[in-house]
Amino acid sequence: MAKKRGKNAFYAQSGGVTAVINATACGVIETARKHKKKIPKVLAGRNGIIGALTEDLIDTSKESAKSIRALRYTPGGAFGSARYKLKGLQENRAAYERLIEVFKAHDIGYFFYNGGGDSQDTSHKVSQIGEKLGYPIVCIGIPKTVDNDLPVTDNCPGFGSVAKYIATSIREAGFDVASMAKTSTKVFVLEVMGRHAGWIAAAGGLAAEAPSDAPHIILFPEITFDEEKFLAKVDGTVKKYGYCAIVVSEGVRNKDGKFLAEAGTRDAFGHTQLGGVAPAIAELVKAKLGYKHHWAVADYLQRSARHIAAKTDVEQAYALGKSAVQLALKGENAVMPTIVRTSNKPYKWKIGVAKLSDVANVEKKMPADFISKDGFGITRKCRNYLKPLIKGEDYPTFKDGLPQYVKLKNVAVKKKLKKQYKI
Repeated sequence: MAKKRGKNAFYAQSGGVTAVINATACGVIETARKHKKKIPKVLAGRNGIIGALTEDLIDTSKESAKSIRALRYTPGGAFGSARYKLKGLQENRAAYERLIEVFKAHDIGYFFYNGGGDSQDTSHKVSQIGEKLGYPIVCIGIPKTVDNDLPVTDNCPGFGSVAKYIATSIREAGFDVASMAKTSTKVFVLEVMGRHAGWIAAAGGLAAEAPSDAPHIILFPEITFDEEKFLAKVDGTVKKYGYCAIVVSEGVRNKDGKFLAEAGTRDAFGHTQLGGVAPAIAELVKAKLGYKHHWAVADYLQRSARHIAAKTDVEQAYALGKSAVQLALKGENAVMPTIVRTSNKPYKWKIGVAKLSDVANVEKKMPADFISKDGFGITRKCRNYLKPLIKGEDYPTFKDGLPQYVKLKNVAVKKKLKKQYKI
């Protein structure tokens, strides 16, 4: 006979954090607090899923309503995140059994996992193992990724704010380079995130409202890098406008399928680690064309820039956290709330639902009709898709010129299991 489901909820943040992942956490916790009879407590995993495996849990009920509300305006991962991939049920059944063991010990019946494709795969597997072990656990995945590469959902929380930051940064850098190009830098290269999907790089294209505007060139992972064609474009642009601004995605590959910036190592998910494509591109320009150059890597700055977050992004991140709890209370399982675009002009959206089995480990790349024919820019269709996602401002409170962010107490829950788990 199946055990009665626990009442508490477990929430964890996974993978690279964003400017708005805490807004989702806020949505989860505030909504759960309105249903205390059904969900007495929300326990968070310290450093993501690792917190569940090691029984290192955080009692969010110890935080004030004011502190939880402030999460909506705070970047990073308030409870800690981790790049830790749980392998398949057959390969690593012990890890999944450990999760269920911890859930049982702390009366957890709801599992909310806030992350990208790998995280949605984990959520799906947890729902399966819970069923097999006779311990019912409601698993709801919550989308999050700056890469915007999850399927089914129109867009992903975190992306809109990164897109706004990148478009703003390349526009501002363009003004800087243009003003000095006569006697100084003529080529500027900005590297952005995006291993296999060029959504963030494409967002840089929003800054260009005329052919003379930065960026003049965008390099996408979806388009094979053609050195000769690229150098000709750079040279022609400098001769025509006096300078050339480039946005390059970290995942750009050559004709042999190799990353231009492959570092020769792999991360915790088994992905090839990239060593910086901006300097590689800049050095190529210098070696072949002789132009003075500068390069920059947006890196963590792009995903942590809460001061310039898009209001649309913040609202959607919160709404998905809220909807995750509502879906769980309705009895939905192994699903993920999604964003459904219902209108472009005016922009309107609503919450939908997708099966985790349709989301897990599926990567959404840039459609061919979003990239210009020459492979160096975005089309009007892409621009129409992107523009609503960066709209609106939702500034945090500023004090003495700096944004004010909350740091939670993150009070630990007393451990109940004698057995320890090594990561």
